Amino acid sequence: MSRTPWTDPTVRSYVYQASLLALVVSLFWYLADNTFQNLARQGIASGFGFWNHTSGFGINTTLIEYSETSTYGRVFFVGLLNTLLVSSIGIVIATTLGFFIGIARLSPNWLIAKMASVYIETLRNIPLLLQIFFWYFGVLRALPSPSQSHSLFDAIFLNIRGMQFPAPVPGDGFWVIPVSTVLGLVAWALLAWRMRRLKERTGHSVNIHWLGLIITVALTVITAMKSGVPLAWDVPELKGFNFKGGITVVPEFVALVLALATYTAAFIAEIVRAGIQSVDKGQKEAAQAVGLRPGQVLKFVIIPQALRVIVPPLTNQYLNLTKNSSLAAAIAYPDLVQVFAGTALNQAGQAVEIIGITMMVYLTISLTIAMFMNIYNRRTAFKGKT
Repeated sequence: MSRTPWTDPTVRSYVYQASLLALVVSLFWYLADNTFQNLARQGIASGFGFWNHTSGFGINTTLIEYSETSTYGRVFFVGLLNTLLVSSIGIVIATTLGFFIGIARLSPNWLIAKMASVYIETLRNIPLLLQIFFWYFGVLRALPSPSQSHSLFDAIFLNIRGMQFPAPVPGDGFWVIPVSTVLGLVAWALLAWRMRRLKERTGHSVNIHWLGLIITVALTVITAMKSGVPLAWDVPELKGFNFKGGITVVPEFVALVLALATYTAAFIAEIVRAGIQSVDKGQKEAAQAVGLRPGQVLKFVIIPQALRVIVPPLTNQYLNLTKNSSLAAAIAYPDLVQVFAGTALNQAGQAVEIIGITMMVYLTISLTIAMFMNIYNRRTAFKGKT
C-alpha cells in the first residue's frame, strides 16, 4: 500500500498548525480592520502620527531631559524609565527584606519568630492600594512644610515636598576615578575566575573577596588623591516656598516604593520559609556534625538547596511587583500608565494605539524578567545536581 502525504503524521501536524495560524491571523486582521473602519466612520484619528506631536504638559519627575515642548514619544520614554526605576528598586528592597523576614520566621527565638509572623499576616492581608494611601497620605503628607524641614547637617532636608540632598557635580578629569573603580572590579572578577578554575582542578579553595575589595578600594582612593578629587556638591537651598538645587526625591516615589516593597516582601518571606523547610533536616544535622557554625550551615548548605524551590515562585512575585507599579496613578506618580496611558491618551485621544503600546511594554518587561529568572533557575538547579 502506497503512503500518501496525508497519511504521514508529521505532514498532517504541519497542515493543522498552518491552518490554525492562518485562522488566528485572519481573525486579528478582521478585528483590526473593523476597528479602524469604525474609528474612521466616527471621525476619530488613528495611526501613530501623534508620536511626534508636542505634549504641552509638564512632568515633575524625569530621568531624562523633558519640557512642555517635548513630544508624546518623549513622554513615553519618561514614563517607561520611571516605571523601571520604581520596579527595580522595589524588587531589590522586597527581596532583601523578604529573605530576612523569612529566615526570622524560622528563628528559635520566640519573639523574633512571632514578630516576623505578625509582619507577614498583616502586610499581605491588606490591599496594596490602601498601603500606598497609608504611606502617602498618612505618613509623607504629614511632614512639615519646606520652611520647617527636618534637617541633617544642613545638607539633607525632609519635608512635605520630599527629600532634598546634595547632588555631585563632576569637574574636569573626574572620569578617571570611576574608570579606576571599574578596572579594580575587573581585576577582582579575573582573580575570582582564576581561583575558581584552581578550585576545579585541585579542590583547594582560596577566599579572595577581601583581597579583591582592597584592590578596588585602594585603586579608587589612590586615583582620587592623584587627581585632586575634581568633584563639587550642589547643596539644596530654601528659596521662596521650596528648595532649589540638589536632588529631590518626591514623596509619591517614596510612598510607592515603600508600599510595593513591604507588601511583596511579605509574600517573599513565606516563599523563603517554605524553601528552607523543604531541605531535609539530615542536611542540617550533617553540616553541624562536621563543625559548621549556624551561619555557615545556612549560607553553604540550606540556602543553596532551598533556592531551587524559592526561585520559581519568586519570579511570580517580581512580575506582580512590576505590574502593581501601575497603581502609581492613584497618587499621581508619573509612571507609564499615569503620563502616557493617562494624560497623553486624554489629549491625543488615540486609545487603541496608546493602550496597545502600554500593554506591549508591560508584557515585554514581564517576559524579560521571567527569561532572566528562568536562566538563573536552570543554573541553580544544575549546581544542585553536581
